[in-house]
Amino acid sequence: MVYILLGEGFEEAEALVAADVLRRADLTVTLTGIGNEFVTGSHNITVKADLPVEAVKLEKGDMVVLPGGMGGVDSIEHSPEAMALVRQAASSGDYWLAAICAAPTLLARAGLLPQGVPCVCYPGLEGELEAAGAAPASCAVVVTEGLITSRAPGTVFDFALALAEQLVGAEAALRVRKALDYVP
Repeated sequence: MVYILLGEGFEEAEALVAADVLRRADLTVTLTGIGNEFVTGSHNITVKADLPVEAVKLEKGDMVVLPGGMGGVDSIEHSPEAMALVRQAASSGDYWLAAICAAPTLLARAGLLPQGVPCVCYPGLEGELEAAGAAPASCAVVVTEGLITSRAPGTVFDFALALAEQLVGAEAALRVRKALDYVP
């Protein structure tokens, strides 16, 4: 199961493209609302959540995805339930944690990035990763043990395909890439 956290002000492209790509890979994706059933993104697109964050129960192999958007990141950071879920996903090798755009900085502020781990975030925010002891990279997507990070809305297809590859394998991710006619 993949849980994509939606807080007011989330970056719609990062959440919805990821959900679409992962569902094309035959994964179960749950849009997880923080605070409301209907959540409005940073570009005034309102999305109906499938499940409130309070109802999520992680099982081995599940993934928690944090879209960016400064408002969405702030919503996650100020929700005790969302942060408990993020901490749970970060604390065990049983789960995957993925963050794109501004969301990796939330992981940095929460002390959830392992020392020296390579990761990426929205350009200009790398100082927060460095301050947390992470090693900012300059590529579109970084996959490490249990953690996947990506830069920005422009890298969301690369991000979503990397998530799919980790969860269902390279062959399934390639099938989705071809079906989308995605050429980076």
